[in-house]
Amino acid sequence: MAKINLLPWRAERRKAREREFQTMLGGALLMGALAVGAAIFHWGGLHEDQTVRNQLLEREITALDAKIKEIEALQQTREQLLQRKQIIEQLQSSRTQMVHMFDELVRTLPDGVRLTSLKQSADSLEIGGMAQSNARVSAYMRNIEKAGWIRKPDLKIVESTTPDKSARYRFSLTANLRKSEDEKAEGQEDGIEAGDPGTVATAPAGGAP
Repeated sequence: MAKINLLPWRAERRKAREREFQTMLGGALLMGALAVGAAIFHWGGLHEDQTVRNQLLEREITALDAKIKEIEALQQTREQLLQRKQIIEQLQSSRTQMVHMFDELVRTLPDGVRLTSLKQSADSLEIGGMAQSNARVSAYMRNIEKAGWIRKPDLKIVESTTPDKSARYRFSLTANLRKSEDEKAEGQEDGIEAGDPGTVATAPAGGAP
């Protein structure tokens, strides 16, 4: 005997498909949520790692800045020490220079000439004095030219001032001082010791009036 299905089979099949679709949609949503959760967790981990790296870099940068400041302070201290050393060397050189200068001022001064003023500016000298005659001034300049530490005399003025025979002419001249570091080099070139007393000519007492 043939069986006749009187149930609405089309509606049942439609409901079954709907249930299947809903199941698949729920699975897809669940998989999507899991994927989003995994991505969020992964990016959260990356962000935390990057934050740790940034903090480490900031600490290293701060430490490097402190070291740079220390180096700058050390460099500044070094420059100050070098400046002090240079000043001390200049003072020592100037002290030697002054000793030689005054020694040669005495040794180069001929009879009939006396000094009235002396001014130093760096390595230059301004010398003023009185002389019995022009010949005495010329003899004094020749002595300076042959000296070791005072050199290159340049006569600025010589004029008659008083009838006094002992100091008839007033003169003014400039000269250069030899630097201490030039002493050895020039002494080797000239073949003599700088400031050798034998190199200074002194005008005789009975020279030209």
